[in-house]
Amino acid sequence: MARQLRAEQTRTTIIGAAADMFDRQGYGATSLSDIAGRGGVTKGALYFHFASKEELAVAVAAQQLDLSRRSIEKLLVRNYPGFETVVRMTFELAEQLLVEPVIRAGIRLTLEHVLPESRGCEAYGPWLEVGARQLERAVAELDVRPTIDPSACARFIVGAFTGVHLVNRASTPEIPLPRRVAEMWDVIIPGTVPPRRSGYYLALVSELAAESDAPA
Repeated sequence: MARQLRAEQTRTTIIGAAADMFDRQGYGATSLSDIAGRGGVTKGALYFHFASKEELAVAVAAQQLDLSRRSIEKLLVRNYPGFETVVRMTFELAEQLLVEPVIRAGIRLTLEHVLPESRGCEAYGPWLEVGARQLERAVAELDVRPTIDPSACARFIVGAFTGVHLVNRASTPEIPLPRRVAEMWDVIIPGTVPPRRSGYYLALVSELAAESDAPA
């Protein structure tokens, strides 16, 4: 049992090191030697768990997907209105991108198109699926205009978020991502939410951005 526990801990260490290196350098510029060095393990220990860099990338992507799903499940338990859930999801993802190398690495691997085709669309999968369902609910709750297509709107929001994340990381990384996400919603809300509810959601966005800026 102790040997099995050590093996599992080593595997977790290797995945964490791979995520950190993929996030920092990208898949192409990272070698297995880089990952072994970062994790403080031997090449033999790495090859015992993973036969190739591609296998490691798949493992990182799987862990990123698991973290995303667990984060969404925790949010859904709170049973916020549909549109509020979608707004909070984007701030939750922004926070994860700030603190979780696995999340950043999983998304970078997806954007670099290095994952197998069957895995390449999973990084945003849970956000797209839940977002579409919650936006459909928001239409029924009269918080979203009835002319809005929930699936198309979910794809647009996720795409806008991805663009905001990439541009902010490349040009103004000193500005917290949640603040940029708030700017995104300031643009989206007036065209998506009826006037009688837009004030509430604009205030919510400001509140969530302020919470993200507050010291831990």
